[in-house]
This record gives sequence, structure tokens and C-alpha cells, in this order.
Amino acid sequence: MIDLGISKLALIGVVALIVIGPEKLPKVARMAGTLLGRAQRYINEVKSEVSREIELEEFRKMHKDVQDAAQNVEQSIHKTWSETEQELRNLGQETDTAMLHTASPEQLAIKAKNFRRKKLARTSALPAWYKNRHGQRQHIISGSARMARHRAYPRSGGSFF
Repeated sequence: MIDLGISKLALIGVVALIVIGPEKLPKVARMAGTLLGRAQRYINEVKSEVSREIELEEFRKMHKDVQDAAQNVEQSIHKTWSETEQELRNLGQETDTAMLHTASPEQLAIKAKNFRRKKLARTSALPAWYKNRHGQRQHIISGSARMARHRAYPRSGGSFF
């Protein structure tokens, strides 16, 4: 605030003692102290208000930057989405025309029938003893049933030892 040295304060004190008088000096000093305290509180309040406004302005600027970035990302996503949809449509049209020219339903039925016949010949050609020996499953069983086979405790009433 105001830079007052010791000599200036002493001079002010002497002048105040002469002008006011010794009996009213403590009362005036208290009043001056309270006014000085109020002034300091007011200055601190103004400083905090100014700093709060500066922070709010920074937050507003940051919020605007984040919104702009989000809009840019959203626009790029929409752009790539539309490009991808267009490519898929073009690809779908190309495959539709290719499928129409490649195979007819009768040809597909014959192909499926041949596949089933060949698969049956491949799986049934192996004898059961070979499948059992090499661990091929003939029946589907649950995981708990499979684990029951390997339990340490027998299911019958006999003892473990």
C-alpha cells in the first residue's frame, strides 16, 4: 500500500497528539485501525473476485476449445462413416452381380449334397476302437460330467485306500 517509514509515522503521531489531544487519541487510533482493516478486507475481496473472473474466463475458453475439438472429431467420424457406407454399398452391388452370374440354386444344392456325402464318408470311415484309442468323442457330455470322471474320490461306497 503506502510506504511509510518510521520517521513519517512518528511525525504523524506527534501531529495527531497535538491536534486531537491525549484523551481522544486512543479512540481515534481504534477508529483508524478499524477503517484500515476494512480497507484491507475490501482490497482482498476485490483481488479474489478478479482472480475468480480470470479463472472463469480461462475455463470458458477451455470449454470452447474442447467443444470445437469434439465437433471436429464428430465430423470426421460422420465423414468416415458415410465413406464406409458408400464403399459397402458399392461392394454389395458388385457381389450381387457376381453371385447372379456364378451359381444357380440347383448348382448350390448339388454342391451341398456332395459336401454332406463326403463329410459322412470321412467321419464314419474310422472304426470305433480307433476313435476311442485316440480320444475322439462320440457323445457330447457336459463339463461337470467330464470332470466327474477324473475326481480323486470314487463314487461307490468304498474307501479311498
